[in-house]
Amino acid sequence: MTVENGVRLMAGTMVLISVVLVYFFGKVWLLLTAFVGLNLVQSAFSGICPAVGIAKKLGCTDTAGGCCASAQDSQD
Repeated sequence: MTVENGVRLMAGTMVLISVVLVYFFGKVWLLLTAFVGLNLVQSAFSGICPAVGIAKKLGCTDTAGGCCASAQDSQD
């Protein structure tokens, strides 16, 4: 699994967990969803994403295979 896919998997999992927590324990867990969303927005502008480090530690690779990497490879 690539780092890009690992980050998407983590973000989606956190959002789904927060939905379950809101349903069972209250609306305060919407803050978790907001945190995930804000982290995604700030990483789009700054290029810094803590989830990338976590994904790499979990064994995700940086190898080309995403949409951006394949387009760049074809230009070389």
